[in-house]
Amino acid sequence: MIKNIIFDVGKVLVEWEPETALRKLGVREEAIAPILEATVESDEWYGMDKSVLGDEEQLEHFLRKAPAYEKEIRLFWDHLNLAIWQYDYVRPWLQELKERGYRLYILSNYARRTFAQTKEKLAFLEDVDGSLFSFEVHHIKPDPDIYRILLQKFHLTPQECVFLDDRAENVEAAKQLGIWAFQFTGYEAAVKALEELLEK
Repeated sequence: MIKNIIFDVGKVLVEWEPETALRKLGVREEAIAPILEATVESDEWYGMDKSVLGDEEQLEHFLRKAPAYEKEIRLFWDHLNLAIWQYDYVRPWLQELKERGYRLYILSNYARRTFAQTKEKLAFLEDVDGSLFSFEVHHIKPDPDIYRILLQKFHLTPQECVFLDDRAENVEAAKQLGIWAFQFTGYEAAVKALEELLEK
């Protein structure tokens, strides 16, 4: 019987649109692609979710990839909050699940700097029973360790949990640990898939 529902954050509870952020900052169109390639599309950005490096050291990795766009990259680095906003459906959905007696948790790859800049946009944190962000433990999905840490921290039984994530590899990693899981492709489809699982 499922008692706990675990949510990813990016592309599930919040939008992540760095391209939109760059446009809001007035970055010229022809500069957007090389800036994205040097930052959010790089391996270093994915590794940033572990938050092992200090902010300045991390930033230097991006600047070395595109030194011609140092000004724009620094501007983006200081305004990551413009790339994230919470979906309208989130809080009503979570509150409804809470009222039905389910315990709710967050498991997300999220960098320390991004969290510091966007925490006020994550209003859903008031609705959940607990959260674990990758920057807190220096592990990122789909590393099995981050799932184990979540389970241990909140004393959860894998078979009593369902996990929603937009990335297939993260879903598969959860399943390997005995957690019910499915890939999030949109709100309406997720509601249907979740309800089918909750009936088990």
